[in-house]
Amino acid sequence: MDFFTNSNLLFYIIAYLAGSIPFGLILAKYYAKIDINQEGSKSIGATNVLRVVKQVDPTLAKKLGIATILLDSFKGALVLLVAIYLQMPLETLWAIAILSVLGHCYSIFMVFEGGKGVATALGVFLVLIPIPTVIGAVVWIFVAKVLKISSISSLSGLIAIVVSTIILNDGLSIDSNAPLYIIAFIIFYKHIPNIIRLFKNEELKV
Repeated sequence: MDFFTNSNLLFYIIAYLAGSIPFGLILAKYYAKIDINQEGSKSIGATNVLRVVKQVDPTLAKKLGIATILLDSFKGALVLLVAIYLQMPLETLWAIAILSVLGHCYSIFMVFEGGKGVATALGVFLVLIPIPTVIGAVVWIFVAKVLKISSISSLSGLIAIVVSTIILNDGLSIDSNAPLYIIAFIIFYKHIPNIIRLFKNEELKV
């Protein structure tokens, strides 16, 4: 019975399950009748939604891409906001953030496959370290506009968040930036295929 009354464990489970919801897959199937898990890069993120649906309906692709980013960001942030409202410890909040990103990248609803975790990380970072996240989002958007390569813009924005956190001394208030680095590592790890394609000059533009 202690398991079901341990608020930390319950939040961890909820964070992972919420992060696991494949909104990109759901939206593309419902509105465009396309299984993005079988098309393009087979990722459930906004970039693959945009790229695949654009081949059928460019206007719908933009709408679904934006909706995917917003929902993927919101699903991690929502659990955090509830935890903050209930005055959960900061260590618990960062564990929730990590598990939300893990859920998106390794979804239980997709046999532990998933997306790259960028939008979900953006959502949890915006709640926990808002100033560095805004800086990272600006870098992300700028690089995306100039290069139009999602992987480069995403990783550039992530690096900007990490560097901004260090430079601004906007620490995580738990005597360690380890949770931030763990999330960054997960996202970089999921981008290894993209990085390889970049070196081979094979990475596609959006």
